[in-house]
Amino acid sequence: MRDFLKDFDPKSLNVSQPESGTSRRGFIKLMTGAGAGLTLGIHLPTMAAGEKETSGVPFEPNAFIRVNADNTVTIMIKHLDMGQGVTTGLATIAADELDAEWSLVTTQAAPANANLYNNLLFGTVQGTGGSTTIANSFMQMRIAGAKAKAMLVGAAAKIWQVPVDEIVASNSTLSHQSGKSANYGEVAEIAALQPVPSDEQVVLKTPEQFTLIGKTGTTRKDKGKSNGTATFTIDVQLEGMLTALVAHPPAFGAKVKSFDATAAKQSPGVVNVVQLPTGVAVIAKDFWSAKTARDKLEIEWDRSAFNKSTETLKQEYTALTEKPGLPARNDGDAPAVLENAEGVIEATYYFPYLAHAPLEPMNCVILAEGDRAELWYGSQLQTIDQMSVAAVLGIPPENVAINTLFAGGSFGRRANSHSDYVVEAATIAKAMPGVPIKMLWTREDDMRAGYYRPMYVHKIRGSLDKEGNIEAWEQRIVGQSIAAGTAFEPFMVKDGVDSTSVEGAATLPYAIPNLSVQLHTVTLPVPVLWWRSVGHTHTAFSTETFFDELAHQAGKDPVELRRNLLKNHPRHLGVLNLAAEKAGWGSPLPEGKGRGVAVHESFRSYVAQVVEVSVENGQISVDKVVCAVDCGVAVNPDIIKAQMQGGIGFGLSPALLSEITLKDGGTVQSNFHDYLVLREQQMPEIEVYIVPSAEAPTGVGEPGVPPIAPAVANAVFAAVGKRIYELPMKLS
Repeated sequence: MRDFLKDFDPKSLNVSQPESGTSRRGFIKLMTGAGAGLTLGIHLPTMAAGEKETSGVPFEPNAFIRVNADNTVTIMIKHLDMGQGVTTGLATIAADELDAEWSLVTTQAAPANANLYNNLLFGTVQGTGGSTTIANSFMQMRIAGAKAKAMLVGAAAKIWQVPVDEIVASNSTLSHQSGKSANYGEVAEIAALQPVPSDEQVVLKTPEQFTLIGKTGTTRKDKGKSNGTATFTIDVQLEGMLTALVAHPPAFGAKVKSFDATAAKQSPGVVNVVQLPTGVAVIAKDFWSAKTARDKLEIEWDRSAFNKSTETLKQEYTALTEKPGLPARNDGDAPAVLENAEGVIEATYYFPYLAHAPLEPMNCVILAEGDRAELWYGSQLQTIDQMSVAAVLGIPPENVAINTLFAGGSFGRRANSHSDYVVEAATIAKAMPGVPIKMLWTREDDMRAGYYRPMYVHKIRGSLDKEGNIEAWEQRIVGQSIAAGTAFEPFMVKDGVDSTSVEGAATLPYAIPNLSVQLHTVTLPVPVLWWRSVGHTHTAFSTETFFDELAHQAGKDPVELRRNLLKNHPRHLGVLNLAAEKAGWGSPLPEGKGRGVAVHESFRSYVAQVVEVSVENGQISVDKVVCAVDCGVAVNPDIIKAQMQGGIGFGLSPALLSEITLKDGGTVQSNFHDYLVLREQQMPEIEVYIVPSAEAPTGVGEPGVPPIAPAVANAVFAAVGKRIYELPMKLS
């Protein structure tokens, strides 16, 4: 510490002194025991009489901020970073209010502790999903940074004996007009003696005062993912660690009838073979030994539970669309209007199962011994995973420590309410107490074991009045429920309707007087899960392409008709107008080329996309995408643009290439050779425009996905006059 602290008397802080015999640490506990807001216990070094406060113990005013003696700032990241940029985004918010020097900011994954790090939009659960990271943490991280700065400023004011409002904080430095200055690290220990202000006592910056929020060119804090220094699950190495692979059933609902592990156990490197509820696990000294031995297992499976194929399911789903379903929305009387209408337009849409296919397959490292367990992996729902592991091991959830690592993608797969692969790891660890286990899934395991975006069939009927206005719309949706049978069912299923099955359709913004949306929920043993943008992945396609079909029938320009029916939705209109303007909507294109549009709201963000395509010899080429997004305050414009670009590329895969098909109850596809995804050379030119906004920030990880497929399909119709009702798109 600088010399200006050498004669500083803590008594000048005007706090009650501890009773004789009370340790300094005990005094701090007494002083902070009833802390408010985000407060954690403040830690100060044990100090003998007469010693200076030079121990270097960091200043931790709350659960998110740590100011270190070397003037660096550590910001705790409570959400999983799986490529969506939350590490940089959350650090940006806190560092801005703290007025920290960005180059001195480091980040650290927060421990699994829902009491401190719960997702404020999920309630009591710590987790990442639903494009909620910035939305739920924006004010929380701002207040955390502002409180820390207020305490640092207060400390400097006490030290220099000047008014607080004369202290200026900037770039991790405190200064006074007298010429006195100090960096944050130098006053950190004294700042810890300051009372923690309440939420109401801190003054947050106004937008024009932001130094990091909304700025481009901010260096990312997750750069380890691009330079090879980031730690993923596969990088974790513990002494004595073994590797486990699981042989999963060849069909959904199948169970192990019997198995012979004789040959597997004799394979070099094998340590154990364990039967699980989900299959048979081989534990060996390394991956290849486990993989080789797993191939030698002789397993007899009971496949009697489910043996249907995709075509059979498609027929059953389509038959259900002919019958009324449970009401998800009912404005006016669409069935009656359609019954009496002339020229009713009908369309039936098919959407296949989809795999998440993250580049990093499911994996987990676990060490379980006695009444405790510790795990290392990319956890997306820490609280649920804690409870699931605890249930397997028979220990309290608070005794399950989770070290959240970077994840190589997820798209919803790691946010599994059943904690499927984590439970597998815990079950194996239970059979091998005290031994670190690295459980790995191969790409084929990941592709075939399920948890897919559900298969859906939609049927829409619509009619126009004599003036060409849309007078009625009836939509019936058939598919599995994602939430049924999970901890989320009480919140997501109402009167039998899973909101994730109908979102985007039940919330259709167009001013249509008679609008009916109905749902048939089917039950199958195929495990399903949310997939990047969830229900919007299929409802946006059906609604936006059918809207264009009605516009064409009415002889109206699809952009103009959208404008007319979105007059009460200014944010929809804002992105639609911006995208149309930047794309040159209405300008001529050469023969064989077409331009299409789609606009959609998901996760409280608004996205419009205008696409240009070329069609030659029955092949669709997406040439250009113009995207406009309104996501409230743009915390990091570079990440927003990257997420829109990534979402467009992600959404083009199922639009043009990807599908999971079933045969005799099992999955046909196994790897990227037959589950096709977009390659780099297939990516179109993309322009992204962000609507300036003072609204609270909303999600960007998912909203770029829903509009791309319908915009492409509408462009294909503009190019060659062919409507598309199935994904992936096929013209021949």
